[in-house]
Amino acid sequence: MSFFSFGQSAEIDVVLNDAETRKKAEHKSEDGKKDKYFLFYDGETVSGKVNVTLKNPGKRLEHQGIKIEFVGQIELYYDRGNHHEFFSLVKDLARPGEITQSQTFDFEFTHVEKPYESYTGQNVKLRYFLRATVTRRLNDLSKEMDIVVHTLSTYPELNSSIKMEVGIEDCLHIEFEYNKSKYHLKDVIVGRSISCW
Repeated sequence: MSFFSFGQSAEIDVVLNDAETRKKAEHKSEDGKKDKYFLFYDGETVSGKVNVTLKNPGKRLEHQGIKIEFVGQIELYYDRGNHHEFFSLVKDLARPGEITQSQTFDFEFTHVEKPYESYTGQNVKLRYFLRATVTRRLNDLSKEMDIVVHTLSTYPELNSSIKMEVGIEDCLHIEFEYNKSKYHLKDVIVGRSISCW
């Protein structure tokens, strides 16, 4: 005899409206593998459907609401518990109630400003993702879908070299020289230093 059911009684899936035609971009994961994700640019609309599929048709699923979030987040690897959300949009898809059959909910985030490019480095990860959630009393049902964002920008007209000098009078003199002052995330910083005693 069972009084409570703690297992998930439904599955959630997020599907983009233009999934079949949208470009994909390779992006490095934390473990160094390269995976392909849907590619978006700054200002583009993100739209699609959230499918809630009941595992046992005919059984009802009570919920406290269904929502989709579009999140931009920075994760620092040395502080994994804390995430900084620099961007978050939420759309409520359904009010609290119950689902008696599988349902599909449409969503659209129109002309979304995405200020930074997706990035995975040794110390930090900047990611964008969609998260669909069916809120429940005991355990929420949730599904995330990562996307990659590229920002299209023009290269700076003036990108002169930088020269800095640091020193202690009559003791130490160090010069730093870099070939330019503005860099893209994929650029290599090239420079030289001269020490004089």
